[in-house]
Amino acid sequence: MMQLNFNTKKNLTIGLMLLAVTIFIYAFTTADNGNEAPQAEMAALPVEVALPVHENITEWDEYTGRFEASSRVEVRARVSGFLEKVNFEDGQHVNKGQILFTIDQRPFKIALDEAKANHGQAQASLKTAQDNFQRVESLRETGAVSTEEYDRRKQALVHAEASVQLAQATVENAELNLEFTQVKAPISGLVSRDKVNEGNLVDGGSANSTLLTTIVATSPIHFYFTGSESDYLKYVRLAKDGKRGSARSEGLPVQIKLLDEDEFLHEATLDFVDNEIDSQTGTIESRAVLRNEDHLLEPGMFGKARISGSDEHEAIMVPDEVIGTNQSLRFVYVLGENNQVTSKNVVLGPLHSNGLRIVREGLSPGDKIITNNLQKIGPGMVVNPQESTISPQKADLASAH
Repeated sequence: MMQLNFNTKKNLTIGLMLLAVTIFIYAFTTADNGNEAPQAEMAALPVEVALPVHENITEWDEYTGRFEASSRVEVRARVSGFLEKVNFEDGQHVNKGQILFTIDQRPFKIALDEAKANHGQAQASLKTAQDNFQRVESLRETGAVSTEEYDRRKQALVHAEASVQLAQATVENAELNLEFTQVKAPISGLVSRDKVNEGNLVDGGSANSTLLTTIVATSPIHFYFTGSESDYLKYVRLAKDGKRGSARSEGLPVQIKLLDEDEFLHEATLDFVDNEIDSQTGTIESRAVLRNEDHLLEPGMFGKARISGSDEHEAIMVPDEVIGTNQSLRFVYVLGENNQVTSKNVVLGPLHSNGLRIVREGLSPGDKIITNNLQKIGPGMVVNPQESTISPQKADLASAH
């Protein structure tokens, strides 16, 4: 009976050990199968790939500027008096020589009549002096007149002649003052409102003369903008290398768009570059001139100017959003051998007018750029490429340099 119990316990122990080994082997096998199954089932990440845009382009530089009148005149009184009449409507187009204001002419007509009367008296005195001198001149040869009398009458003649000249100048001055009572437009253009109403006394003929109104010439109209010193140097070197015309002498074409326009619709010509760089801002001012025959453009309006910044050349371009940053380096992901992701460092240029970034160095026309899922991939990762194309976009070059 004791022998039976001992064998039974021994068999039971052996059975439990075999069961434990079986469970361990099963668990190990199941774990291995569980790790291999997801790896087998995991698929490569799908990504879109596209060739960079490769074409001949001319690079454009954009600048924000403001329109100014080609001529602006402050109309001021040249004589003092009461303003009798305003001869225009506020804001209308006036022509050069058109009478804008009339100042009370009566005092000036009286002054002119007085000057003419004095001129007549001076002429009468001159006639008397001439007759007296002629008498003594004929008697001088016979000795019938003294030298003193001869000299006195000669001096009287000279004085009379000078009096006539003075009287004539007074008449001309009075005529001029009378003419100034009609204030005329010195240029053709758009007139502002009348800053002095009828019946007011105006002061004229001095640096503080009364400002009556202003006139601006808007056809043609000027567009002023400033560029950096580096841009100026770039343009000068392009001109010296024969890749672009001289900004100062060749009337380069400029395209301008207004704040509510998407395209550069207005053609202009660069006609002025300042003679020095501002020491405080490091910029230099330039001017373009537009015909503005429809008078759409007004002084004070803002706009954007576009001017060629290079000669025509081949360029590789990619969207800004595919460009990554690694500290000071810029890179793009491209599709390598066996569909592996490769990183290429690039040297970037400005944003082109088609909305794509110019790549100076680092890419070739045949590189397949990865354009999506950029946050999920890295160098060496195997991906599932799907062909796509890069589409142009609209660009704001002035803020994307």
